[in-house]
Amino acid sequence: MSERVFSVILLPTSDCNVACDYCFERKEAHRLSAALLPLLTRRLLDHLEKSRIEECEIYWQGGEAMIMGPAWFESAGAIMNAAAAERGRRFSHYLQTNLISYSPSWNEVIRRMFNGSLGTSMDYPNFHRKLFKGGAKAYTELWTKRLHEAKAAGIALGVIAVLHQGSLEAGPEKFYRYFTEELGLTDFQVNTPFPGGPAKEVEGGFQLDSDALAKFMVDLFDIWMSEGYSSGVSVGPFDALIDHFKGEQARLPCIWKENCSNQFISIDAKGTVAQCDCWVTSYPEYFFGNIFHEPDLTQMLKTSRARRDFVERPKRLVEDQDCLSCRYLAICHGGCPVRTYSALGTMMAKDPYCEVYKAVFACAEAHANEIMRSLAAPIVSLRKSHEREALKFDS
Repeated sequence: MSERVFSVILLPTSDCNVACDYCFERKEAHRLSAALLPLLTRRLLDHLEKSRIEECEIYWQGGEAMIMGPAWFESAGAIMNAAAAERGRRFSHYLQTNLISYSPSWNEVIRRMFNGSLGTSMDYPNFHRKLFKGGAKAYTELWTKRLHEAKAAGIALGVIAVLHQGSLEAGPEKFYRYFTEELGLTDFQVNTPFPGGPAKEVEGGFQLDSDALAKFMVDLFDIWMSEGYSSGVSVGPFDALIDHFKGEQARLPCIWKENCSNQFISIDAKGTVAQCDCWVTSYPEYFFGNIFHEPDLTQMLKTSRARRDFVERPKRLVEDQDCLSCRYLAICHGGCPVRTYSALGTMMAKDPYCEVYKAVFACAEAHANEIMRSLAAPIVSLRKSHEREALKFDS
């Protein structure tokens, strides 16, 4: 791993305060002990030093991370940041939360530790995110209240929306208006559904027809380009794809990483290390080891047999799949291993949403080309004007 930034998805608890239908995680009441934080921090810093990495991004999530409380995070941030500073390294912290437990008592730690921003999630329409008492309607009402409270406190919010059959039936126009007009958001991300759970046990209710999903995504992309792109609205992954096809630096989502094994890991409250939160909460057969039990994280990652599949996957896809002939291989890299594994029981296959991705890539490429043409047109016009003036002068 030679990247200058390494990412860790850190789950201080797998417990949760809501009951979402499509949650793939195994719920456990176990919480990360403050007494173990110095050990976890030391082993992360050891890995950064051995790998010559300067910065580590910590993505705190769960379960529901806010269950830990603001005081716990205040202490955790102080412990980790002080240890990093002593060794010439840096932690950057990000928090993903369902917002249900948010209150003004969080504001100070959000400003200091999380740079005044939070990530959260909401779907449209919301059928599947539910409170234990009150269901989806009560969840939506409480979440919306918390969202507006956080915005009023000056907290920047990015929202992830998971598509489902109800989203497709509502249509991209209503979907876009809900987030931008009803909620007043300027930053949200659209995720394709992830079935999760044990391999091959995909819940049929959350499978979407690929053609219908592709059409929804392309139509939503077109709406955003028409109404939001030039107006300061950011919609992921569309904005990153536009940057990519314009030849600019683009931070594409993890599902399209060249090889996620070189980018990040996930650690749960018990110290279990796996590739990402999906793996660490769902698939014990792909655990890499335990950061509390094994003294050398770098060595663990080098020698883990479970991790070897992630390292070898890109090569295997090129050998065994039709990815090599695809013009979008350099963007997609075969898609997400855990989505593939959850649907097919193997990660040595391309992402089940391959055709959806191709449609979105083609749409992004067309829009980016149009942007580049529009930017070039004034330059061409100016050049022709100069040429005409030069001809007049010569004559």
